[in-house]
Amino acid sequence: MIALVAILAVSGFVWSLFYFRASLALWTVLIFVCLSVWTGIDKNSTILQSLSWIIFAAIAIVLNVRPIRRQLITNTIFSAFKKIIPSMSATEQDALEAGSVWWDGELFSGAPNWENLHKIAKPGLSKEEQDFIDGPVEQLCALLNDWEISHLQHDLSEDVWDFIKKNGLFGMIIPKRYGGLGFSAIAHSCVVEKIASRSVTAAVTVMVPNSLGPAELLLRYGTDEQKSYYLPRLARGDEIPCFALTGPEAGSDASSIPDRGVVCRQEFEGQKDVLGIRVSWDKRYITLGPVATLLGLAFKLYDPDKLLGSEEELGITVALIPTKTKGVVIGRRHFPINIPFQNGPNSGKDVFIPMTWLIGGQERAGQGWRMLMECLAAGRSISLPALSAGASKLATRAIGAYARIRRQFKLPIGKFEGVEEVLARIGGLTYMIDSVRLMTAGALDIGEEPAVISAIAKYHLTESMRKVVNDAMDIQGGAGICLGPRNFLARSYQALPISITVEGANILTRCLIIFGQGAIRCHPYVLQELDAASNPDTTQGKILFDKIVFKHAGFTISNMARSFFLGLSHALFVKKPVQGPVAKYYRQLTRMSSALALASDMSMLALGGELKRKERLSGRMADVLSHLYLASATLKRFRDDGSPEADLPLLQWVCENSLFTIQESLIELFRNYPIRSLAHFLRIMVFPFGQTYRKPSDKLGHKVALLLLSPSDTRERLTKGIYAPKDVTQVMGRLDATLEKVIAAEKVEKKIRKAKAEGLLKEIRSHALLAVAVKLNVITEAEANLVMVAAKARKEVIAVDDFPADLGLMASDPSLSSTSSALKKATRSS
Repeated sequence: MIALVAILAVSGFVWSLFYFRASLALWTVLIFVCLSVWTGIDKNSTILQSLSWIIFAAIAIVLNVRPIRRQLITNTIFSAFKKIIPSMSATEQDALEAGSVWWDGELFSGAPNWENLHKIAKPGLSKEEQDFIDGPVEQLCALLNDWEISHLQHDLSEDVWDFIKKNGLFGMIIPKRYGGLGFSAIAHSCVVEKIASRSVTAAVTVMVPNSLGPAELLLRYGTDEQKSYYLPRLARGDEIPCFALTGPEAGSDASSIPDRGVVCRQEFEGQKDVLGIRVSWDKRYITLGPVATLLGLAFKLYDPDKLLGSEEELGITVALIPTKTKGVVIGRRHFPINIPFQNGPNSGKDVFIPMTWLIGGQERAGQGWRMLMECLAAGRSISLPALSAGASKLATRAIGAYARIRRQFKLPIGKFEGVEEVLARIGGLTYMIDSVRLMTAGALDIGEEPAVISAIAKYHLTESMRKVVNDAMDIQGGAGICLGPRNFLARSYQALPISITVEGANILTRCLIIFGQGAIRCHPYVLQELDAASNPDTTQGKILFDKIVFKHAGFTISNMARSFFLGLSHALFVKKPVQGPVAKYYRQLTRMSSALALASDMSMLALGGELKRKERLSGRMADVLSHLYLASATLKRFRDDGSPEADLPLLQWVCENSLFTIQESLIELFRNYPIRSLAHFLRIMVFPFGQTYRKPSDKLGHKVALLLLSPSDTRERLTKGIYAPKDVTQVMGRLDATLEKVIAAEKVEKKIRKAKAEGLLKEIRSHALLAVAVKLNVITEAEANLVMVAAKARKEVIAVDDFPADLGLMASDPSLSSTSSALKKATRSS
């Protein structure tokens, strides 16, 4: 019995050292102390003790004396490591090194410090920024008529273009010293979000000049002369910028662009022997391209005559070219899926540009890919999440009202359990989308450039928006598929593939970038090991590698111990930063963080460079890392909001959905793992009692759905920031006003139903029924009026636009889908 207790005590002690990541030095000291105590108290085991001391001394010397350790162990590991690491091109290296590691590093650690999450400042707007959103942005939204933009004009009106320019909306990221607004990232996000809830075309038009493009590239890398000349012009709207990167042969693999420039000398604008570049290119999908006056261009630069130095192939380079330059061809417009923002191809053949047109000047020749990678965070962290939030909040607010207003079988359709299930998903995902938008944009304002997190935000927010809008369309039914001024969802529905496609196709983002980049960048040791292995000085590389590899080994063993114990205990003993019903989510996310760290290390060790090609495996691990972040951002948002109890169902839905998704992703990872023995081992370590997480329950879904069906502070917080006019001639204003009327009428209708059940009233026509109910004092005259007003308003909400048989098409030009005059006359007034 004593022996058993001793074994258990020693096992527990050893496990504790692994769990709390004891250092090699501490292990050595503690084992030395244990052996010393054993030797001192047990005089009958001298042979065993002597053998133990010999083994301990040998191992301790080998592991702690670094020259010996390198000679006997590390050099062999170093050689094997160099063979299994994936090859990496210069462009991949640039992408890997771009941006910063932030909260994603904590999530990859296996033991995130939640206090660090709570210390991150709550994102907020200055008074100037809030006034701008309440003023000019609100006014812009009032000017926009999305039906006319999309079906009549196929463009923003001249008044809208002028308003955007005059109010500096193209210069939100440009500092005030250059005439811009100098807004924070969160303000930039809020502006795009609000405009997106009114018109996707207008939102894209505003967000592109403030995203990856000439302004941001100039701010980061431009010469003083370039900044002083171009930034004020961009801020005023005197220049309309576009950025040409994508081409017919280079889409997601933008680094393979075939467009090329050759360094040469020739006459330019009357000057002889000007050093410059002769550029040829063919680009497409260039937003604002058809109306741009200033073209940002990416191409590969070559110097065959070595006019710039000894290198012949310099790499990707970016330049600014006025579109009026001789040889620049602005092509005809593309028509992006009935969302008519300006977009189109452009090209050039042997267009000569002077060296001064390179962004940053001649010194930046060949540095374009790194420049672009370092600037990607804006589009991924701000613009697309804001667009997703605007569309999702609009769908949530509108469909929640519609589901209460619209009736079938004498009940609001939102009261049916099947619809409730969908409403819960809409509400939960919208809450998550906005939480991630706030945290990710806020990161930029505290100086972070989170490359992996920005990819997570781009992928999951655009995909979640797609689910929200699709679900809302399912609820709206027939009215959702009939185009017209009354339709509040169709334009968002049509625009879904745009966000999915831009800033890196979503399939590629999930399968290659999030985990492929995250596993190396966010891991505490892997990037350092890669740097050591690629060190041109092999001896120095081995020394650096030796310092890291044993820490990495301890990290892996620790996560193995942590994962198994957290699985056995269901993370019951994990330190939590809060109390109450939210605490369990912190504990479970810590458990899954350990599981991710273990699965990642084992996968990189077992598969090596082959993991790079196992895209389905890396995609599943990307989902784990992503949902750790999505749930983290939602927990932070809940805390930043003051932990309102009414919002708790939304938080619970998001966290339970994310934990279930993480579990399913890991199970699918293990099920498809090529090394079956390792797969079984990992499954036991992570899920010793099997799958323990469940989807959000029906009861929880019911609570979330109810939040969407009635006006409340929670509904206002959930949809805060979108354009929500009070004007009942506007769709959103009509829905909100009708919702209040319908809820007021429901109390009266309940009295009538009760009177029917008691036999006081018979089933007769509505108007006659109301009159009889008033006559019998079941309801008052005022109450009867509430029911009639609600019925009239409901009829107006569920009405669908209709048109003449030919939809007002011009017989003289069958290629046109509509004309302004015909459709303005044909469309029923909204």
